[in-house]
Amino acid sequence: MVRQGVESGKMFARNLTETLLHVLDRPELRLLATKCRIMLDPAVAHPFHVRSGGQIVLGAPCLGERRVVAFHLRHALELAVLSDAQEPDLLQALKISFSAARTAARFWMLDAPADLPAPERWVRTLASAHPPVRDDLPQLFAALRPLVSAPGKVTDDSALWDELYAWLVQAWPLIGPVEALMAEGGDARLNIDVRTGLNHYGCSHRPRPWAVTFASSTASSLSERGFTGGELARVKLARAVLEGKAPQALPALALDVRHFLAGWFGLPGQDHVVLASSGTDAALAVLALSTLPGQPVTTVLTAPEETGSGVPLASHGWHFAQETALGASVCKGELVAGFPDDTVCVDLPLRDAEGRLRAEAEVTAACQKDIQDQLAKGRRVLLHVLDLSKTGLLAPNLKALEALCDQYPGQLDVVVDACQARLMPERVQAYLARGWAVMVTGSKFFTGPPFCGALLLPDCWKARLDQGLLPEGLAAYANQCEWPASPACCGLASGFNHGLLLRWRAAQAEMAALGAIPSAVVAERLQGFLAAVRRGIEANSDLAFLPQPAPQRDALPHDWDRQQTILSFLVRAPERTEGTPPLDLERCRKLYQWLNADLSPYVPQEKKALAALLCHIGQPVPIPYAQAAGGLVGALRLSAGARLVSGEPSHEGLDATARMTREIQDALRVLEKISLILMHWETIAQADPLPSYAPRWEPEDTADESHWAEHPMKKDVTDAQKADAMRRSISALALGGP
Repeated sequence: MVRQGVESGKMFARNLTETLLHVLDRPELRLLATKCRIMLDPAVAHPFHVRSGGQIVLGAPCLGERRVVAFHLRHALELAVLSDAQEPDLLQALKISFSAARTAARFWMLDAPADLPAPERWVRTLASAHPPVRDDLPQLFAALRPLVSAPGKVTDDSALWDELYAWLVQAWPLIGPVEALMAEGGDARLNIDVRTGLNHYGCSHRPRPWAVTFASSTASSLSERGFTGGELARVKLARAVLEGKAPQALPALALDVRHFLAGWFGLPGQDHVVLASSGTDAALAVLALSTLPGQPVTTVLTAPEETGSGVPLASHGWHFAQETALGASVCKGELVAGFPDDTVCVDLPLRDAEGRLRAEAEVTAACQKDIQDQLAKGRRVLLHVLDLSKTGLLAPNLKALEALCDQYPGQLDVVVDACQARLMPERVQAYLARGWAVMVTGSKFFTGPPFCGALLLPDCWKARLDQGLLPEGLAAYANQCEWPASPACCGLASGFNHGLLLRWRAAQAEMAALGAIPSAVVAERLQGFLAAVRRGIEANSDLAFLPQPAPQRDALPHDWDRQQTILSFLVRAPERTEGTPPLDLERCRKLYQWLNADLSPYVPQEKKALAALLCHIGQPVPIPYAQAAGGLVGALRLSAGARLVSGEPSHEGLDATARMTREIQDALRVLEKISLILMHWETIAQADPLPSYAPRWEPEDTADESHWAEHPMKKDVTDAQKADAMRRSISALALGGP
């Protein structure tokens, strides 16, 4: 019997170690796991026990389905990290216990289908948007206490539970895993679809390293680097919440982010930076600043179909969604309180009715006429310059625009929509020197999470904040700590957008990685990648390259931003009949979605590996085409982002040449998958599969790997990912009992 028990223990250790290696290889767990010492003890009846010094002892209940193991491990890691910061008193131990349990509960809700039974009875209670009622706290803690050593005896002292409840009410919105917190403080497009694990953009706030992603013209899933940047900030915030110092920590974080952006773009200081939840929020802020001098404003909006979908509404001063970034319910299309109701918006199209680019001289002449007509009516003009549009256009002509500004000094406001951020800091500095404001994001070229925007102010715009007041309705969108300290901002909200700040922290990590690479190397890597992919598009008979002029900029030493980094193309319709127009917009949107899905069940055996590849590229841009259904075709975009240049942690061990070769191969596989979809269009359309966070070949419900052992992608997974997981994780894993 003793021998049998020993053998049972060895089997437990072996099986759980294999399961743990899979679980620990999850990027969202790996960072915290490196800070802890994890041990296995089959005699422990509870899922785990956390001891001092970051030591975690996993028990028998952890043996089983991976989602459950991941849940318990996430809970244990949070307890260990929060307990490691100090020797807690009884109240602090209670706070840590509830904080870690709520974080684990929200982790489970992101990780599992809604109808899957939770591993603990308290999960749904603690994952709720509202804290548990005061009288339930003692009973809830009774279930949590065996997992951690709490100092002293927990009594029925009413004052203790009253104090804990008061803290929970204040802290509740700020407690959770970083991937949940980063999805807050934007709008509904950040919400995770429980069926797919992805948001509206087809991306995730968790790393997704198994997917091929060239979606920086739209939005990207976090890299492991970006996730680490957000998670480190989240842990720091969690500790501040435990100490009741969140009201000090969050403004300090906002100031730090603004300071970083000022330094990156070469501004005098953080008082020239406004944080915004998105580029569209930034556009609303721009209009607010343009109305401060008191004149009626006409917005001249360059190519509205090639900028953010809500920008035309924001440029009128209207609500552009049903909910604001700060959670206020509003009526989309109605005037935001305090904005003038006489704002006019004039479109400046860059394409004709057939989708062809208008001649630059024609666009310039139209822009000049629009501005002159509006100024003649005594109106102030706010011109939106695109640098760059969704398909990589820079317009109107900058030299002509400079001449117009000189001709009408003080009457023309210019904002450069550089939300794609595909330009060097020197260009931004030149715009600001001209007195032009600049909108940027960390979520496009920089590949940070979606919904982190900023507005950069020249001196003349910043000076407006010393007079008048911003429209009162802007308080539903922005907090004072996101703007420069000034009289005009005193009516903004006094709270904090923790989601925005954490998203910017993730984007900062990507920006810092790019900044460490010399500009000449950036230019070289972009040039090699873009040339190879352009050839691939042109060589594919199913695709029609949509030529876009390279941005016309003055030359700078070792510049990289005079290259066209957004490669746009139309797709042949699956009918293959003579004279059929390219794929219409609606079907192109389906193609975009299917690229990001595992299509292996719908293709022959020899094509299953390619069909299973999850490919995320830029959303289709509507292009006028009279013969297409609905009069629009869709232009897909395959883009080069900062992450392409700087690499990812999962690329460790590859030299730069080998890594860029792999990036090019991945991009060409995206094009191959498009052709594969067209070949099997009807079969796939009948199934209409959804995109997915995780590839189907990654087993989720069992530690048994037999069902994917023969998968064509097995070698990549087992030899590369598993070996890397072992190397990174084994130092955190100690076999045997304590």
